[in-house]
Amino acid sequence: MTKGPSKPDAANGREARLKAALRANLARRKAQGRARAAQEDSPEHEQRGQASGPEGHAPENEE
Repeated sequence: MTKGPSKPDAANGREARLKAALRANLARRKAQGRARAAQEDSPEHEQRGQASGPEGHAPENEE
């Protein structure tokens, strides 16, 4: 007795692994985006990214 090809089971298993990997990747990217957004809102990021005055704000042009 020979076994038939197990291709459908292998394809289903592969699809399940790919779905799980995509789901994990999406969750990781969302977490990274949230972390970046939170970091951009922090005062330290503003001071590093721009020239700032003594109060930590960008200097204004006075005319």
